[in-house]
Amino acid sequence: MSKPLGHYTSYTPGDGSYLESLQERYGSMFEKISRREKLFLISGLASHLCVLEPGETRDEIYKLSVQLQIQLEESDQKGLLEALIAQVRWGQNHEEEANDTTSVHNS
Repeated sequence: MSKPLGHYTSYTPGDGSYLESLQERYGSMFEKISRREKLFLISGLASHLCVLEPGETRDEIYKLSVQLQIQLEESDQKGLLEALIAQVRWGQNHEEEANDTTSVHNS
C-alpha cells in the first residue's frame, strides 16, 4: 500500500470501525504486515469475493491461472494482479462475453 487505508476503503478516522482497529494494530499502510502475509490476505479476500460473485468459472480460466504462474515473471504477475484488482474494484469487466461457453466450474 502506498497510501493509508482510508484512501482505499470507507474507513474514516475515529469511526470506531473494524477497519480502524486494523489500522491501529497494523499501521495505516499495513506496514506491520509482511509482503507474504499481504499476499495471503489478498488470496483469502479474493477467494471469498469469488464465492460471493454469481456465475461460474470456465475451465480455460483455471488453466490460465496456472499458465500465468508458470509463464510470467514475478514483476508481470504483480502488475497483472494490480490491473485485475482495479478492474474488479471499478467494474471493468465483460462477463456477458465470457459467459457464452459450455465448459464451466462453479465458483
